[in-house]
Amino acid sequence: MESQWLDGLALGLHIPDGFLTTPVALAWWVLTVVAIAVAVRRTGSELDERQVPLMGVMAAFIFAAQMLNFPVLGGTSGHLLGGALAALLLGPWSGVLVMAVVVGLQALLFQDGGLLAMGANIFNMGVATALVGYGAGMPLLRLFGGRSWGLAIVGFVVAWLSVMVAALLTSVQLVLSGVPAAVAFPPMLFVHTFIGIGEGLITFAAIAFIIATRPDLVKSLAGVVSPAGLERRAGGGLIGGVTVVGLLFAVGAALASPLASGDPDGLERVAEDQGFLGRASDAPYAILPDYTIPGIDGSISTILSGVIGVALVFVLIYGITQAVRARRGDAPNA
Repeated sequence: MESQWLDGLALGLHIPDGFLTTPVALAWWVLTVVAIAVAVRRTGSELDERQVPLMGVMAAFIFAAQMLNFPVLGGTSGHLLGGALAALLLGPWSGVLVMAVVVGLQALLFQDGGLLAMGANIFNMGVATALVGYGAGMPLLRLFGGRSWGLAIVGFVVAWLSVMVAALLTSVQLVLSGVPAAVAFPPMLFVHTFIGIGEGLITFAAIAFIIATRPDLVKSLAGVVSPAGLERRAGGGLIGGVTVVGLLFAVGAALASPLASGDPDGLERVAEDQGFLGRASDAPYAILPDYTIPGIDGSISTILSGVIGVALVFVLIYGITQAVRARRGDAPNA
């Protein structure tokens, strides 16, 4: 039986229920819960006031950008994961928290990825990509002598690497769930080699924009780039500057979502070619399935659902970060 996951927008490395056995899915749930708990604690101890709205903007941008599938090979598409981008701009644990909210909302509200498989999806696309992006990126950045422009170049490299790590983890989970290794590893790693190039280019462009406008907001540069490289280059308040611009980019991406490639993504293409696509099962409920609003047809349905998603992830991250700051006694004055 075909699932809703197979119709309409099928995004990235979001594993549907049915692909993983219950023990494998539960094992990654445990790893993911531990990682999120660490992320909340570390984010609470490191978060500063300027980073709060930037985290919301980053979550909104990544959510919207994930709706824009781009063609990479004949009949295959890919899209931004965003974990490496979030980690390089926010720090590793804030990046994990942002990605957990994005991927979790996609599963719970838009039925993008399975509920049982959500732990694996958050770990693959959020935890692993953020930690790999930051862990590999900081040593590479130091090789550039602390130059801020080096972060954009490093962003391309580690973004590509993060996609490969996520594809590798997905392949491992598929193999542990009974898919032959020869069926999972070679095709998954091959197609995501090219998807990673698109990830790298988007990450490069996003980081270059931040560096050119508000480099003082890039938490990952602290202690790596010389103080002169962190000087503020753009006037105006935070809310009136990068936050508004970032949200406009996110909304613009949502408005452009109907133009996304309709080709199957890397995981769906591999599953179809290798004969295990039929293992995918339907979601037990539908709220905004496949990024559409029930009862509304056409592109407007996708656009409206995307705008709803952008607003929700921004509000969720903003609310979570404010709650974390309040808990440590650092809430902003009213």
